[in-house]
Amino acid sequence: MNRCLGIVAACLLAIPAAHAQTKFDLTTLDKDMSGPRTQVLVLGSVHLSQLPKEFDPRSLDPMLDRLAAFRPEIITIEAISGEQCDLAARHPTIYGADYCPDTTKARAATGLDVPAAIAGVQKALAAWPARPTPAQRRALAALFLAANDRASAYTQWLQLPEAERHAGDGLDETLVAMLGEIAARNNENYQIAARLAARLGLPRVHAVDDHTGDNIQVPEAETEAFGQSVMAAWKSGRSELNQSEQQEKSLSAAPDLLPLYRFINQPEQLWIRADVNAGATMRAKSDRHYPQIWVNGWEIRNLRMVANIHQTFRERPGARVLSVVGVSHKPWFDQWLGQMQGVDIVDVGKMLE
Repeated sequence: MNRCLGIVAACLLAIPAAHAQTKFDLTTLDKDMSGPRTQVLVLGSVHLSQLPKEFDPRSLDPMLDRLAAFRPEIITIEAISGEQCDLAARHPTIYGADYCPDTTKARAATGLDVPAAIAGVQKALAAWPARPTPAQRRALAALFLAANDRASAYTQWLQLPEAERHAGDGLDETLVAMLGEIAARNNENYQIAARLAARLGLPRVHAVDDHTGDNIQVPEAETEAFGQSVMAAWKSGRSELNQSEQQEKSLSAAPDLLPLYRFINQPEQLWIRADVNAGATMRAKSDRHYPQIWVNGWEIRNLRMVANIHQTFRERPGARVLSVVGVSHKPWFDQWLGQMQGVDIVDVGKMLE
């Protein structure tokens, strides 16, 4: 009897080991799915704020034409959401104090703090008409500003006729001036995402950046050493990237930025950036493992950003989604979004042809 029990126990112990050796490809689970597949296009972008002062937003028009042909129904941007801004403000010792734009002026105009404004946005969008009036657009723009969602506020502002871009319905003169300042900012969230969203008649863009996992915690006495170690790691792998950035600089000065975006979104260019960010950093030697710690934070940030993107189309299977993000994030976005069930990654190179 004891011998039999021993045999059974040995067999039971062998089962987990056999399963542990099995390799699962989760990307195949949707091969027989029913229903529409979601199409995600990730546009890797330069940060427009770093371009020469002579930058003209009209240089983006040829690229915007191609992105418009994709007809995205959802557009995401590399910005912190109002919810996360509010979270950080309530926990400055965890996330830091200098985190998001100040909403004092918008709160004074609307009487709403960030949570109340977010609730107001949700309520307005739930009943958003096919043909909103100018008053409705001004009111929603004010709510977005109070909710710390400036790009969405600008999206609404752009859809107003010139004669209707004035104070009223929650927008006071201070907020109107703020929207004017936003219009003049060289920022891809405004000059690419918001402009395209307005062109397509979308009510908003979606902020998906996330810094809740990359606020690296090292002792204050080690902060300088940490930064120096990570910078040295990046520098050690920059030879190819330095050459690429010279080409970028030349393309950035052109009156048409479409060739620049074609260049930076090429697979070989994406690989160069990925290797600097993670490859060279993981190869770097450090007694305290600082470079590896930085990569941990980088990947957590990207994982949470990807999850935030997924949340935007959670209830909309088959949606066409455009994600505008700093080009260094694109390899991670393509890899991880492409592993999600029912999601196809659209070739940005073909879209920009």
